[in-house]
Amino acid sequence: MLIIGFESSCDETGVAIACTERGLLAHALYSQIAMHREYGGVVPELASRDHIRRIVPLTRQVLQQAGVRASDLELVAYTAGPGLAGALLVGAGFARAFAWGQGLPALPIHHLEGHLLSPLLAEDTPDFPFVALLVSGGHTQLMRVDGVGQYQLLGETLDDAAGEAFDKSAKLLGLGYPGGPELSRLAEQGDASACQLPRPMLHSGDLDFSFSGLKTAVLTRMRAFQAAGQETDLVARANLAAATESAIVDVLAAKSIRALRQTGLKTLVVAGGVGANQHLRRQLQAAMPALGGRVYFPPLHLCTDNGAMIAWAAALRVRAGLVDTSQLLDAGFAVRPRWNLQDICVPG
Repeated sequence: MLIIGFESSCDETGVAIACTERGLLAHALYSQIAMHREYGGVVPELASRDHIRRIVPLTRQVLQQAGVRASDLELVAYTAGPGLAGALLVGAGFARAFAWGQGLPALPIHHLEGHLLSPLLAEDTPDFPFVALLVSGGHTQLMRVDGVGQYQLLGETLDDAAGEAFDKSAKLLGLGYPGGPELSRLAEQGDASACQLPRPMLHSGDLDFSFSGLKTAVLTRMRAFQAAGQETDLVARANLAAATESAIVDVLAAKSIRALRQTGLKTLVVAGGVGANQHLRRQLQAAMPALGGRVYFPPLHLCTDNGAMIAWAAALRVRAGLVDTSQLLDAGFAVRPRWNLQDICVPG
């Protein structure tokens, strides 16, 4: 089955074509980073308007890349949530209109399921079951994944997510948008041992997270720098960036390892934007031999939001027999800015 997928949940417009038998055929992505950098973060109204400008050219591009016509497609998939309401409406509205114009069924996809299954787009893919560390935007969760649509929440953040901790700490350090990558680049020049920062809930015994206290600790350090006239000192700021990254990664890695031990599973999958962090990748890879396990990551270019993960999540749902296309021909639609991943789990 040929499937076209649309992603527009935040500040990237993604379109892709996947085949249930042949895998990913084509994908195109437009990032709005340059536009939002001027404002220090995503401006929802501007994001929605830019999705409108980009989605049609990207659709034409992937059709050409895949060497297929719109009439060859058999299913339309789109991100229905969670995300920014206006941005979601652009992608969902276009996807539904496209499907109606072609007489095709349209399948709403959970954004986090797309991230969760994105490592299955790599050449070396994990087998079910596995533990997944999902670190995307405002979400930090540990899940047990027994199959497509079979997700059990093991733990999640009680306040700020890891991505938010990166971005907010970067802003406190005077870095630009997007904050996470900027903080990691600065951290490469620093010494993490020069600053002692807390590892919230590291020894809590459960699999939940909390990063708001870490952000407060970074704020306290920056105020101390300002009082000492060191707020522009590159060495001091690089050391603090390194310490911040180290604290976040230590907690993510420790909780992931604990989840593997508690479940008895040997496979860890890391998905979402923070999965691109090289410090996190190195620390988890180093920990796996002692556990007799393996860790899998999506390809770097598919860690951020993208249409490929939406098209592929739809393809995997079709493969698993979870899609009844006869029930998807209604032209009506809704988006869900807040949407619990547990809501899409298969009963039993």
